[in-house]
Amino acid sequence: MAAPMADSFAIAHVTPYPWEAEDNEVNDHVRRVAGELSRRGHRVLVLAPSRSQERVRASRRALRAARAGSGGAASLLDGTDTGTPRVLAVGEVLEIRSPTQPGGRAGNARRRPAALPIDVRRTVEELLGSVPLDFVHVHEPFAPSTSGAALRHSRALNVGSFHSPAERLLSTLVARRFVESFFGRLDARVASLPETAELMNHHFPGDYELVRDDEGAAAELERIYHRLAARRHSTARDPTLARALARRPLIDVDLHMHTDHSYDCATPVEVLLASAGEQGLGAIAVTDHNEISGALEAQAQAERSGPHPPLHPPMKVIVGEEVKTAGEGEVIGLFIEERIPRGLSLADTVAEIHRQGGLVYVPHPFDRMHSVPDYEHLLEILDDVDAIEVFNPRVAISEFNEEAGRFAAKYRVAAGAGSDSHVAQGLGSVRIRMRDFDGPTEFLQSLRDAEIVTRPSSLLYVQALKFLQTRATPRSARRASKARRLKRLNRVRSGRGGRGGRAPFKGTPPAGGQAGR
Repeated sequence: MAAPMADSFAIAHVTPYPWEAEDNEVNDHVRRVAGELSRRGHRVLVLAPSRSQERVRASRRALRAARAGSGGAASLLDGTDTGTPRVLAVGEVLEIRSPTQPGGRAGNARRRPAALPIDVRRTVEELLGSVPLDFVHVHEPFAPSTSGAALRHSRALNVGSFHSPAERLLSTLVARRFVESFFGRLDARVASLPETAELMNHHFPGDYELVRDDEGAAAELERIYHRLAARRHSTARDPTLARALARRPLIDVDLHMHTDHSYDCATPVEVLLASAGEQGLGAIAVTDHNEISGALEAQAQAERSGPHPPLHPPMKVIVGEEVKTAGEGEVIGLFIEERIPRGLSLADTVAEIHRQGGLVYVPHPFDRMHSVPDYEHLLEILDDVDAIEVFNPRVAISEFNEEAGRFAAKYRVAAGAGSDSHVAQGLGSVRIRMRDFDGPTEFLQSLRDAEIVTRPSSLLYVQALKFLQTRATPRSARRASKARRLKRLNRVRSGRGGRGGRAPFKGTPPAGGQAGR
């Protein structure tokens, strides 16, 4: 037996078959591999459906007790690194037997389709959302099944094992595009037989590594785990910087918004700053499309306008840009100093952001309604991504935000959020509560310990406002509207509007420089 590697992981192996199933080759494999990984010092859970209602109830009681205890749900992993994994029954099943196969051959009980879980999704979601895992290793992750539910809700690195999927393959081909996207959540794919790898690669192309079901399987999987874990970002903190940040006040920050320097926004810089101040934001990132002139103007005006509200530091404005790449989606550069041209490759855009000393921030990933890098391109630049937007209230389908949160969690990338406001009324719908910062280094460390706070908002309302202020309004009318808005704002700032005595915004040309630098 090969010597175990130095690092140990928390791993959940998930089988779609009832744990009591006799002569089931997948369960036998899971039993052997999970036991060997446990003997090698890894903390291992096995998640499986069960035919026993009492076993399911006992597992759910154990989960509730662990979450209520001082050690939290992580205590379920205690003692699972000495050769005996903990088996949790995550749902009772109604088993569907395999029909007679083509040619008159009866279905093999060892390879029958996975049993259908009853109420398994809620238990799997609760468990995977509360137990800190490094890996979720799903076996035969075809839906509907326990393995499919685990892949859906995993916040860890995902490995998929395919054993003998031929019986279930035909049923997935009708939803081939969905299955391809679903399997995109797998960080590694392994097959126990060359024939299985060939069949899967034909229908669902990918890199299928051969891990035979023999005594060397655990060591092979361990090597795969270590290779994947090396891709995660470091969570190390600078202790000196951490102590300094701990003494700073908490501020609310919005990392994604637009001004009328974006082609699809009619919000003047002055109105944006006033609205951000009214929302109590201490820092904002102005991220116009393929332009930084609005951000530079906002930064200059914020520095001249002084404290807001009085006795507070001036609002920080981070100069940013939401850059459209050459067919690989959009990426935001934060703390940049020069405009980055659109149309570069994703890699070149990221390199230019870093050349300027900025941070790479990926907005609304996985939202197919926006221009986004696909999963493959995002993985190619993973080492260079500094933060990921995990909540954007303009994302119409909540699952896209959830997928971004899972991606950030499993790769340990700093999580951000922003209103993506194209109208002033959208500001404040989400904010990051974090320690005040000075420059990108302090910002990134503070972001890692931040809290994302959301409030209910109407996407239909802000989208309708955006349409009315842009596409539904001729250019000449927009100019007149801007003049009226600025006139009202200047009355307020001069004290006639009853909202304080700050000097009016004058809209003078922006000064150079960078917030926090």
